[in-house]
Amino acid sequence: MFKLYGFAVSNYYNMVKLALLEKGLAFEEVTFYPTQTPESLAISPRGKVPVLGVEVGFINETAIILEYLEQTQKGTPLLPSDPFERAQVLAIAKEIELYIELPGRACYGEAFFGSPVPEAIKEKTKAELLLGFAALSRHGKFAPYVAGDSLSIADLYFLYSVPLACAVGQKLFGIDLLAEMPKAKALLERLEQNPHVQKIAADKEVAMPAFLAMIAAKK
Repeated sequence: MFKLYGFAVSNYYNMVKLALLEKGLAFEEVTFYPTQTPESLAISPRGKVPVLGVEVGFINETAIILEYLEQTQKGTPLLPSDPFERAQVLAIAKEIELYIELPGRACYGEAFFGSPVPEAIKEKTKAELLLGFAALSRHGKFAPYVAGDSLSIADLYFLYSVPLACAVGQKLFGIDLLAEMPKAKALLERLEQNPHVQKIAADKEVAMPAFLAMIAAKK
C-alpha cells in the first residue's frame, strides 16, 4: 500500500491525494510537516511535501509523483495516451504552477495569515498573476475540463492553485482574476461537487486547527 506523507492543508499534497482517490488506489496518510530534521530529510531531500512512500523507497515532487502513478497504476487515466495531447496537459499544469501558484504563494503570508509582505513583492505578484491568468485563458480549453473533455493532471493543479491565487488577487488587489473566464469559474463549481474533492475539503477543515497552531508556534 502507498503511504502519502504530508498534511491535509497543503494544496500540493491534495493534488496527489485526489489523484490517488480518482484512480481508486489504496493508500495510508502519514502526517508530515516540512522540516529540516534528519528524520524528515531522510524521507524528503528538501524537507518538503508531498512524498509518496512506495515499496522500494520514497518519491518526492508533486509532478513526478503524479507521473509515476500514471505510468505504474491502473484506474482512471489522468493523462491522454496521445503524445501531443499529453504534452498539452503537462504544459498547462506547469504553467499554472509557475505563473499562478508560485507568484500567488509569495503573498500567502499577508493574504491568509496577516503577515505583511513588502510592496515590491506584492506588485510583482500582481503583475505575474495577471500574465499567468491571461496565459491560462489562452491555453486552457475548459470543455468542460481544463485541457478537454476529461479530468486530467491539469485540473488537479487548477483546482488546488487557482482558488488560492484568486483569494490573493481579491484580498490584496481587489481583482477578480477569473472575471473574464466564466468557463473556468463553472469548472471550479463542477469540481467542488466531486465526492473525492469534498472529502479532501472536509479533511482539510479538520486538519486546519493543528496547522494554524504549528504556524503560531513558529512565530
